[in-house]
Amino acid sequence: MVSVNQLTLDFGTFLLFEDVSFLINPRDRIGLVGKNGAGKTTLLKVITGAQEPTSGEVTMPRDFSVGYLPQVMKHDDRFSVFEETEQAFSEIKKLEKQIEELTQAIHHREDYHSEEYLSLIDKLTEANERFNMFGGHDYRSRIEVTLKGLGFKPSDFERPTSEFSGGWRMRIELAKILLRKPDLFLLDEPTNHLDIESITWLEDFLKNYSGAVVLISHDKAFLDNVTTRTIEISLGRIYDYKASYSQFVTLRHERREQQLAAYRNQQKKIEDTEQFIERFRYKATKAVQVQSRIKQLEKMDRIEVDEFDNSKLNIKFPPAPHSGKLTVSGKHVSKSYGDLLVLDDIDFDIERGEKVAFVGKNGEGKTTLARIIMQELQHEGTVKLGHQVKIGYFAQNQAERLDENLTVFETVDKVATGDIRTKVRDLLGAFLFSGEEVDKKVSVLSGGERTRLAMVMLLLEPVNFLVLDEPTNHLDMRSKDILKQALNDFEGSVLVVSHDREFLDGLVDRIFEFTNKKTKVHLGGIYEFLRKKKMDTLQELERVPLKANKTDSEVSGASSGQSGKVAFAERKELNKRIKKAENEVSKSEEDIARLEKELEGLSAVMENPEKASDPAVFEMYQKIQKNLDAAMEEWEVAHLELEELQQKRNVLDESA
Repeated sequence: MVSVNQLTLDFGTFLLFEDVSFLINPRDRIGLVGKNGAGKTTLLKVITGAQEPTSGEVTMPRDFSVGYLPQVMKHDDRFSVFEETEQAFSEIKKLEKQIEELTQAIHHREDYHSEEYLSLIDKLTEANERFNMFGGHDYRSRIEVTLKGLGFKPSDFERPTSEFSGGWRMRIELAKILLRKPDLFLLDEPTNHLDIESITWLEDFLKNYSGAVVLISHDKAFLDNVTTRTIEISLGRIYDYKASYSQFVTLRHERREQQLAAYRNQQKKIEDTEQFIERFRYKATKAVQVQSRIKQLEKMDRIEVDEFDNSKLNIKFPPAPHSGKLTVSGKHVSKSYGDLLVLDDIDFDIERGEKVAFVGKNGEGKTTLARIIMQELQHEGTVKLGHQVKIGYFAQNQAERLDENLTVFETVDKVATGDIRTKVRDLLGAFLFSGEEVDKKVSVLSGGERTRLAMVMLLLEPVNFLVLDEPTNHLDMRSKDILKQALNDFEGSVLVVSHDREFLDGLVDRIFEFTNKKTKVHLGGIYEFLRKKKMDTLQELERVPLKANKTDSEVSGASSGQSGKVAFAERKELNKRIKKAENEVSKSEEDIARLEKELEGLSAVMENPEKASDPAVFEMYQKIQKNLDAAMEEWEVAHLELEELQQKRNVLDESA
């Protein structure tokens, strides 16, 4: 258990938070939320001991271990990916070396009954016991599983860490923390540099982890899938709810409404009491009543309404200039970095007003194709912009590209031209840079503030094609929602490279999936794509077609041994998946039958006019109907999956 007790932290005249107290219990899954600049990262630093509070303390048990993943970190590039990750097992590595030295020492001795020999045997036994206790025999396989889960290929393991981008090196640090299995995880924006598949893997890991987790994230879906408790920092205070983020938002709103109602009632009572006192203060016959009312006011516990930070972005993109029907078109596009082929003979097009997403694992070429569209990279094939298409570009590292020596105002004023120069302060104010904040140096801005400043640059002139590469990194939830609404209202074309499922949901209607140096187009929204993707992965079970130029005897000889093993493994895996799919279908059918029965019972109740007008009954009816619709959809997905699996097994049986 970690106790945060009456923490106060101020920076000169600026109070970040005051008298903050809460407990972190074993197995807690806490989402730390709040606006950019509210103090979330600083609070994590205080818990780790990296930052001293102005007053208050953080206490934890002796031998309690904390793993901290910061947003920005320094990297040591002396080792390979695997060797760097092995640093998580420094104790095991020391024991491994000690065991080797003791074994060598014993091997070269023949005084089997001497005290020194027996002492060496005791030390070796103790070292082996500790080695086993720490999981020394399987730590390499644990490293492999963790690195693969975070998106690394086996071929990456021996590559120097210096060859990887900052995002990939962050994953190495995350792998080291995950492997150490600390009592408490402190994770600051862990999903910023992860693709959707790696985020899903991390979700599963954290949900099943035996220790406590406190994480900062602006990924609503990630928070909802991992956390069961939410602590909000707002205007120097904290609000603690035993609920996931979405539940917290609802409960927070309800609490405030209840507080406002109680506050208004109390204010009315106070006003009536004060009027009574004022009216009868000087009447001797009412002296007792007046004194009684005065004492009532003095004893009254005044209701306070939680302060709420209502400041928010005000994003509205300028009207999109008219352009041709086709926004951009690519034919036979290929791109290599040296010997590394990233994109291979890709065709694509985006039409006027269309909103599309580029998704896929990191390193599959999403940003590369975005930069090719921006004409920033040489490539094979042709990419043509449509008639009068003008692009606004937000790069993944746009926030880091800003000149740290300039102020916020100077950064925008340097780029602005024409009439917009007279509106720079208004524009910055819309992005929450007001008053003295416009004179801040870029070097002191938080990650979220830098992203907001980079966003301002997009609004300096009208465009009709927005290309946005990971625009939501470091933006808080409210800012992301406002940006999403602004993009929905934008009449031009939008291309978004993103891993943020909630941000893409309801924004894009066509998805380009990047995989194996190719793109595959999916119509529909992001969650529909993810549902399909679950079935698409079953295609990996299909046998690789035999090459046409082989003779029957060559095929027979080659397949009799290894192919037979492969076919057996495939059939075994298929049977396992079929059994799981059958169970899912059966469970869905049971759920549907139960819900239909409940709905039938409620329908009978609602035939009574008195019951039909009861809001609670109607609300229950709607809830069950919604659950039934969801169960029907789950049954349909599971049934399609089962049919596809059974078909694949038939193909295997026929070819056996």
